[in-house]
Amino acid sequence: MEAWIAEGRVTVNGETAQVGDRVTARDVIKVSGRRVYLREPEEKRIRVLIYHKQEGEIVSRDDPKGRATVFEQLPKIRGSKWVSVGRLDFNTEGLMIFTTSGELANRLMHPRFEVEREYAVRVLGELTPEMQRQLLDGIELEDGEARVESLVEAGGEGVNRWWRVVIQEGRYREVRRLFEAVGVKVSRLIRIRYGPVELPPQLKRGQKHELDETEVKKLLRWTGMPVPESRPRPASRNAPRKPSPSRSGRS
Repeated sequence: MEAWIAEGRVTVNGETAQVGDRVTARDVIKVSGRRVYLREPEEKRIRVLIYHKQEGEIVSRDDPKGRATVFEQLPKIRGSKWVSVGRLDFNTEGLMIFTTSGELANRLMHPRFEVEREYAVRVLGELTPEMQRQLLDGIELEDGEARVESLVEAGGEGVNRWWRVVIQEGRYREVRRLFEAVGVKVSRLIRIRYGPVELPPQLKRGQKHELDETEVKKLLRWTGMPVPESRPRPASRNAPRKPSPSRSGRS
């Protein structure tokens, strides 16, 4: 490569390259007049994907029973893999977050960070004031005490009543077990928020959406992680670069 550069065969953005020049996948690089395409390493760019999990899907890469898994719905990526932020059980639907960053996943999941998870919960029967008090004060489950951080009635008809529930842990079937402990059965459970990320109303069951760079940076700041700086496109050595038009078509 250095020999080609010394011979003047390599150009970057139309100008002869020099040894030591820095380039990115956004630059136009040519060798002997033929363009060479570079690809940004996937592992260096943190990606975050949100997915509306459906009932009947499991959060596993492989299932001996052959059931549908959420990972089958995710786009393929090179040089990295999707890490699920928490889990939802087979009969629960709603927001799931996937990322290529193990550190980000850990900060969103680990109990010491106390990240809120909010659910829409439909129950069969009445949740009395005494039951509500028990849920808020804490209930001893088989794996230790658990409680809800907030509990707000959200309407419903007949015996089916909806509640908005916030917890700060992600134990197995925690919401269902808490309600069962006070004698109320959960008939439907939907996760609608995880930390600062909400389930978009327009994101239907089985659909996914990848966060853009600005949204990812906002999430990183929220978790206290360092935010990588965007690498600007290098300017021409001899003349200022013509400004790019805005999305609206105006310069």
